[in-house]
Amino acid sequence: MAQWIKQARPKEQLVAAADALKNNVSQILLDIEKRGDAAVRELSIKFDGWDRTDYRLSDVEIQECMNALTQREHDDILFAQTQVRRFADAQRKSMLDVEIESIPGVILGHKHIPVSAAGCYVPGGKYPLLASAHMSIVTAKSAGVKNIATAAPPFKGKPAPYIVAAQHMAGADSIYCLGGIQAVAAMALGTESISPVDIIVGPGNAYVAEAKRQLFGRVGIDLFAGPTEVLIIADDSVDGEICATDLLGQAEHGVDSPAVLVTTSRALADDTLRCVAQQLEKLPTSAIAGEAWNNFGEIILCDSFEEMVQISDQYASEHVQIMTRDDDFFLNNLHDYGALFVGPRTNVSYGDKVIGTNHTLPTNKAARYTGGLWVGKYIKTCTYQKVVTDEASALIGEYCSRLCMMEGFVGHAEQANLRVRRYGHKDVPYGTGAI
Repeated sequence: MAQWIKQARPKEQLVAAADALKNNVSQILLDIEKRGDAAVRELSIKFDGWDRTDYRLSDVEIQECMNALTQREHDDILFAQTQVRRFADAQRKSMLDVEIESIPGVILGHKHIPVSAAGCYVPGGKYPLLASAHMSIVTAKSAGVKNIATAAPPFKGKPAPYIVAAQHMAGADSIYCLGGIQAVAAMALGTESISPVDIIVGPGNAYVAEAKRQLFGRVGIDLFAGPTEVLIIADDSVDGEICATDLLGQAEHGVDSPAVLVTTSRALADDTLRCVAQQLEKLPTSAIAGEAWNNFGEIILCDSFEEMVQISDQYASEHVQIMTRDDDFFLNNLHDYGALFVGPRTNVSYGDKVIGTNHTLPTNKAARYTGGLWVGKYIKTCTYQKVVTDEASALIGEYCSRLCMMEGFVGHAEQANLRVRRYGHKDVPYGTGAI
């Protein structure tokens, strides 16, 4: 039976704060919908200390950000975007249009149609997370989205040069230096100066996540995202240093980021605890990572690989990292996760920044029912049908008429009856459905 060597603290205290946040976001969204640009400007001044009459960056401003990059920085961004594009292009090629003749004369099919406009949010308040530009904009381009707007908050009082450069290099059509709820709402609802989009994607803080939740339905969204999560599955084939490094590497995202180790080795559990404490003494982001580890860090000791699979699927973590003697066992048996990182040679940071898979992933156990951001999130799969012979229309019509009458839909039945009369040369009385 699983034993918790270290357990996260209860989350009940977060409920009241969450309710207050929902109400606050709701009021802000209503204000932006009512007052448009004026409300957006007030919020930008209030939350980011950033005042402009037009938050869209000019070509000159974008070029200034590009010029701020060294050649190495430019090439590194290009390398990362190339990896993301290569994988996204392969995903798009896997999405085939379908057309079949289900019965003679009846043609059924579907087409994959990209949305017309996407709004890509790139967080950048605490850290300039330029990787999110690759994940959202490059993927939208691979999906075939024609109009891509993107927004990121100012960083240290001006547009973040790395983010802006990444947005531009990824192929954004319009770039806004705008953060938080005001950015997401402006792109989703539209204002006098910002055109509305069809889908909002990209991670963000709790306010951005709640804004996306409340806007869902007015626009599409990629997924409901909470604090980033990591769960490591490990046995005594690895040591505490690598486990501690990979746990804290994700815990530094935020003070509410869960970091969990699931292991069959008590020695590894103890070694990891020791190494976490040791690394927190020198990690520059220890104030954040340490609080996250103290409140949301866990170490769970299991009796078997099968029990580790069971625990991992219960957590349905955003990132699941596997470091064992038989990694393929977990690759073949795990069911609920956002993304897998298999073997000690890879890690979540690779996925976050450069390897090519998308880092916008489900949290809060949403991995039970959805995967992460990919080209398919930008694409509508739309069906069509054709009936190309008189005989097929009459045949389908007879079945349809009788089925409609089972439900009491006489008008529906008459749609079918009309085709039977016209194409089947049968004497079908109007409005009876009696075929």
